[in-house]
Amino acid sequence: MTGGIERVACVGGGVIGSGWAARFALNGIDVWLYDPDPDAGSRAEVVLANAEHAYSRLFGDMRPAPGALRIARSVAEAVDGAGFVQESVPERLDLKRRVLAEIGAAAPAGAVVASSTSGLLPSAMQEHMQHPERMLVGHPFNPVYLLPLVEVVAGRRTAPETVERASAVYGGLGMKPLVLRKEIDAFIADRLQEALWREALWLVHDGVATVGEIDDAMRYSFGLRWAQMGVFQTYRLAGGEAGMRHFLEQFGPCLAWPWTKLTDVPELDDALIDAVADQSDRQAEGLSTRELERIRDDNLVGILEALERSGPAGWGAGALLSEARQRMRERSGG
Repeated sequence: MTGGIERVACVGGGVIGSGWAARFALNGIDVWLYDPDPDAGSRAEVVLANAEHAYSRLFGDMRPAPGALRIARSVAEAVDGAGFVQESVPERLDLKRRVLAEIGAAAPAGAVVASSTSGLLPSAMQEHMQHPERMLVGHPFNPVYLLPLVEVVAGRRTAPETVERASAVYGGLGMKPLVLRKEIDAFIADRLQEALWREALWLVHDGVATVGEIDDAMRYSFGLRWAQMGVFQTYRLAGGEAGMRHFLEQFGPCLAWPWTKLTDVPELDDALIDAVADQSDRQAEGLSTRELERIRDDNLVGILEALERSGPAGWGAGALLSEARQRMRERSGG
């Protein structure tokens, strides 16, 4: 049982919804998944198999018995008896409002309703709900079963206790709930990703680099630093003994230089789409999506374990892994 929750409903069974289902189930919670796509069940099983492979490496025999994963025939059946509902339908405001209203009408009175939206404001999604006070955003990152961050965003009508309960549930899953101080489109992490993504598209558009070369520039340099320190602490170290103040004095003027095109966006015309897609196909070197997912997960497991060994209590996501392993041991009886 995690955060007092024994049964969870996942509404929407795409990559994110299936990832949520896997994380909940592998933490010993029963999951009812609903998606109108008849292939949703088989898709969820594939994601669950990937998650089980990763968890076997991270947690071994300390894992509790997994929760059951069942496929519901309707939203009402999925949320019946659920203490927590995670909605992960496509990013359309009209669809989100309709599905959340349906969830709100059928879910038990005490259930928290969280949306996985990557950028829509919770206040806008609460529009037609009977009980908007129990709805908020719980925005995860793919793969949901491995990456610990979840951005928790309250709407204007969200009750403070809903934020507290959702954070407790996510924390019990080994995640890092980051509660935003205010509503903002795309939240924190996606705004940062979007800035880098725009610049990367310009580099391809202008013929400066291929998608593979841009990814290499990231994964062989600052990507390794960001995985364990983030941008501000990394730049603090770049300032030497004088720290961040010296860094800002030395490199601050660069912000006025025309190094980026962050205020402009290249048109995604057929030429740019073909260039990005074709280069991405070559970059994959014939590996399937499933094979790339397994490589990604194995690499993430290695990084998480390395961070766990950094110091007596671990570092960053490694500290969360250490805590999650202890909870796993307790739930599995040692």
